[in-house]
Amino acid sequence: MASSEIEVVASTELKADHNQNDNQVAITDVFSASAHGDFQKLRKFVEEDGASVSRPDGNGYFALQWAALNNFADIAQYIVQHGADVNATDNNKQSALHWAAVRGSIAVADVLLQNGARVEVADVNGYRPVHVAAQYGQTDFLNHIVAKYHADFDTPDNEGRSPLHWAAYKGFSDTIRLLLFRDASQGRQDRDGCTPLHWAALRGNVEACTVLVHAGTKQELMVKDKAGVTPSQLASDKGHRQVAIFLSNAQQAHSSRWGDKICNEKMGGTGYAPILLCIIIICIILFINSVVTAPNLTKVTAVIGLWSWTALSLAFGALIMFYRCASKDPGYIKRFDDVDNRSNSEDLLLTIDVNNSSMWTGNWSQLCPTCKIIRPIRSKHCPTCKRCVEQFDHHCPWISNCVGKRNKWEFFIFLCFGTLTAVLSGAIAVQRIWTAIPPLPTEETWMHHVVVQHPGVVVFLALDTVILIAGTTLTTIQAYQIAQNITTNESANAIRYGYLRGTDGRFRNPYNHGCRKNCADFLIHGYTNDDEIAWPRLQQVAS
Repeated sequence: MASSEIEVVASTELKADHNQNDNQVAITDVFSASAHGDFQKLRKFVEEDGASVSRPDGNGYFALQWAALNNFADIAQYIVQHGADVNATDNNKQSALHWAAVRGSIAVADVLLQNGARVEVADVNGYRPVHVAAQYGQTDFLNHIVAKYHADFDTPDNEGRSPLHWAAYKGFSDTIRLLLFRDASQGRQDRDGCTPLHWAALRGNVEACTVLVHAGTKQELMVKDKAGVTPSQLASDKGHRQVAIFLSNAQQAHSSRWGDKICNEKMGGTGYAPILLCIIIICIILFINSVVTAPNLTKVTAVIGLWSWTALSLAFGALIMFYRCASKDPGYIKRFDDVDNRSNSEDLLLTIDVNNSSMWTGNWSQLCPTCKIIRPIRSKHCPTCKRCVEQFDHHCPWISNCVGKRNKWEFFIFLCFGTLTAVLSGAIAVQRIWTAIPPLPTEETWMHHVVVQHPGVVVFLALDTVILIAGTTLTTIQAYQIAQNITTNESANAIRYGYLRGTDGRFRNPYNHGCRKNCADFLIHGYTNDDEIAWPRLQQVAS
């Protein structure tokens, strides 16, 4: 890899200080009038003084470029109507469309492109408007010219770097999501052999690396540049320890997933669910044979019998809920990759209008590069299930399924039943042993007697203790989150989600209706309906 970092040549010298007060700026020609949007003076210079709008200034820049930079669409239209060439380029071979891309001037881009501007025009570095938009993080602009004017979003510049390389280098995660959503190549290597992940690792962009890794495969993690360096090694060499650790863990996770895949294939694709099912059944059998009906224990009283039947009823209820939450659709969001949808459109990406979707709230994280959908705001792509899940909570390996909007109620009831069963059965087992121990010789301890005389009860209590600790912990956490109407994923990654922050930057959950309503909605309906309060607030935050 070259030792020097990428230098953004495109338009760093475009210096129209449009933030200055117009009263402090001398409007002396068509260039300054265009740069500052002074329509009246521009018309005076052109119509009364006879100034030309088709000639460049002393630096080789055109009036149309200055209007494009600052998104003065009316000025641009006027200049075009008065003879300006929409494809005229400056000394760096940059056109007005390049300048429009710097600040995301969509309105001017429409004027230029509708008047014959070339969307694939390249400057001396091979930068097209899509490259410039990616360099400056102008995601809306990039999507606009790709969707409406079919700009090539994966084209390389003179160094072999695509817009995805630039977005990764600059750390614009939203731009990365859009490009991946539109199937930009993650494996493309530039002249130095570097992929977009190399450039994200070079700059230590954690979020950019996260988006690329989650949407990619193990191959991108293992690609070496011409110096023989992987992205993980590059991040480590540059002192980006957090990124290096993340990429290293991602490599190990992909290896683990491969092992899990082989294991799942051998187990019929059921994952770890059979293990938990066997543990539950073993506990039920041990409870019946070693605790309730054991011949070496005291006779079962009516009270113990009643509580035992209660515990067994809860256990069988837990089994039913276990089956339901493990087999039920957790809330998979329909994808647009079926054969019928593909055959009805020349370009799949153009069938998804991110500008006009009723689900769109202006948050680019709603795009799923893998499923090619616009997902609801609280959804997340599960790398294990390879699907987006609505109101994603977490992927539970012990039920071999995600926990989401449609099966969270069953999962919570399963935890409650399991915890109550563990409490009751454990208490019954302790009581049965306690009443069955005869007076012991001084040389024999209570523990030794129980292990020798009642090994089945000891094994049951050991398993029951593990289940009790795990069940109590998970039930408590889930109950708290239900009361707050927040998911496990949101709790763990709150800092990553802008919709969980107020205008002051502090944590604020727009879905929290209050403990009473949150719990009532969840227990009655199985989920909470977020539309009535979430979308308006999220749109305000986004704006």
